[in-house]
Amino acid sequence: MNVQIIADSASDLPDSYIEQYGIKRVSLTVHLDDQDYLDAVDIQSKDVYDAMRNGKAPKTSQVSPQTFKDLFEEYAKKGQPCIYLALSSELSGTYQTAKMMQQEVLEEYPDFQLEVIDTHCASLGYGLVVLRVAQLAQENADMETLLKTAESHMNHMEHIFTVDDLEYLKRGGRVSAAAAFVGTMLKIKPLLHVENGQLIPLEKIRGQKKVFKRMLELMNERGEDLGNQPIAISHGDDAERAEQLAEMIREEHGTQEIIIHQIGSAIGAHAGPGTIALFFLNKPYE
Repeated sequence: MNVQIIADSASDLPDSYIEQYGIKRVSLTVHLDDQDYLDAVDIQSKDVYDAMRNGKAPKTSQVSPQTFKDLFEEYAKKGQPCIYLALSSELSGTYQTAKMMQQEVLEEYPDFQLEVIDTHCASLGYGLVVLRVAQLAQENADMETLLKTAESHMNHMEHIFTVDDLEYLKRGGRVSAAAAFVGTMLKIKPLLHVENGQLIPLEKIRGQKKVFKRMLELMNERGEDLGNQPIAISHGDDAERAEQLAEMIREEHGTQEIIIHQIGSAIGAHAGPGTIALFFLNKPYE
């Protein structure tokens, strides 16, 4: 029996990939206007971005313990091995919750094969890890192969992103109010990346046009085999600019597979509309 791959909604994978590779997706919760919504089920990220543009400040919370327990027990009863690949534990408590529920379920079903992995990745960087593991699972790869592949991809996944408005990072405590004010006045666009699962400021770029050029330079410095690996670009309701970046990559590297998709509510509620994020491996694709 295939190993079932489970991911959460912060992976930002398009529904077509979720369906094609039989990935089970669990939703984080979005809090907006005193209501709770399941991400990608009851609310779409476009609704969240529109609310943010109108001055609202949506919040998110992790997947509930009961959701994990019910899901893990469902597969335990069927005897189907599972791997849950989680959003970085530095960005959400979802991984820790899943680990607690894993322990509870394995006490009742000691022979059940259930692995819970902290990918230290986010958005489509996380999604690319999930996608590769799910592809191999569909080909009936064994648990050991899947875990080795997950570890390799997550340890070599690069995240480079920029936000359109520092105000949203200020709300989330990523930058100070003063820095956000000055940055907005000077049209400074921060570049950030992910290191050990955390969002880390990388550089400050002045002017919109220079940002993509610098992102591409960083990609060329860090990436390997860029023409032969799937590359992903996620965006905060700005498909036009995401496509511009994709075209620059195609022209330079001839990359055939570039996944472009909107950043979901779980990440978008903190990064805000206009965010552009680029994901690739810093080692040859396997």
